[in-house]
Amino acid sequence: MSSTPGRALRRALTALLPVTALLSLAACGSDSTPAADTSQAAKPGSPGLAAARAALEKYSQRPTTISVTQPVGKKIPKGKEIDFILCGVQSCKDLADFFTEAAGELGWKVKQIATQGTPESVQAAYDQALRDKPDAVVSSGFPRAVYAKQLARLKAAGIPVVQSNADDVVGDGVSLLKNGPKEVGVQGEMLASWVVSDSDAEANTVYFDLPAYTILKPVKDSFAAKYEAWCDGCPLDQVDVPITAVGKDMPDRVVSYLRSHPKVTHVVFSLGLLNVGVPAALKTAGITGKHLVVNVGDAQNYQYIQSGLSDGAMALNSHETSWIQVDALARHFTGQSMDVDQRAELPNMLVTKDNLPSADGDFPIVEDYRAQFKALWGLS
Repeated sequence: MSSTPGRALRRALTALLPVTALLSLAACGSDSTPAADTSQAAKPGSPGLAAARAALEKYSQRPTTISVTQPVGKKIPKGKEIDFILCGVQSCKDLADFFTEAAGELGWKVKQIATQGTPESVQAAYDQALRDKPDAVVSSGFPRAVYAKQLARLKAAGIPVVQSNADDVVGDGVSLLKNGPKEVGVQGEMLASWVVSDSDAEANTVYFDLPAYTILKPVKDSFAAKYEAWCDGCPLDQVDVPITAVGKDMPDRVVSYLRSHPKVTHVVFSLGLLNVGVPAALKTAGITGKHLVVNVGDAQNYQYIQSGLSDGAMALNSHETSWIQVDALARHFTGQSMDVDQRAELPNMLVTKDNLPSADGDFPIVEDYRAQFKALWGLS
């Protein structure tokens, strides 16, 4: 009977601790102080790592359905003219192209207006839209402070403005906002789940951010919060990058940083474009053993993943975002509310070499999203 408490204790330890931790404890002896690295041995079974792995498992699954299920239910008018204002980076051009494709299914014409992403060029593009007097204006990436004057005039003219990936809120001229601040935070959580899982909660991480795009701030904040919660004591540095570095000296910046911070194991980019050219630059510089993951993946980054030059990417729901914008305008043009689209959740997915659907280009997250949207529009 005297051995019963000992057996109960051993059973409790077996249930609570991983085998590696038990082996470490046994090696130390029952009377000795635990070895200095005991906590490290136990870390693979830590609650934070378990939570990160559970999140990664969820986000690695490819969704099969769009979240809008209510048909438009009315005949959608043809001949609508839409101005789509670009933000100056490829991800926005992709959104515009996917939107143009969806609008074409309904017999609408889309005019794409280029910008350099600067306030002056954005304002000029909105001025152009005011002159065009389209049936709607669509854009991505701009906070309303940049174009507030033009937005007020569009509202007065009764022209709906549809936004995505912008630091903004619905109302006062903005009729629809997808991937706003409350939605994009999950992207940071996705990135953190991969970094912590990949490192067994032993990462030393640098996060490169583009503060010029304020919509990326919730992503950075969410990443930092989840990383800290899941990776106890793991170092994290955050480096702001000017937009002028995109497509120019960004690879040199990363090489310079990693040379001066050799203990860094994981490199995270708030936008896939920041990683373009980086793998080749690291190879040339002789820097190896770094793990790269990006937010807002693109064709180049998917090719990096497929060839083993990069490790992971948050796949942006560009196809689904663009088609849900068209769906919202279809409801608007038939006298209905856009609320069903505003409430709808967009799909998300974290891709690695193991689950990458395609490296040929920007792929949809929901594979047959076209057919599902066209069914809502009465086209199937």
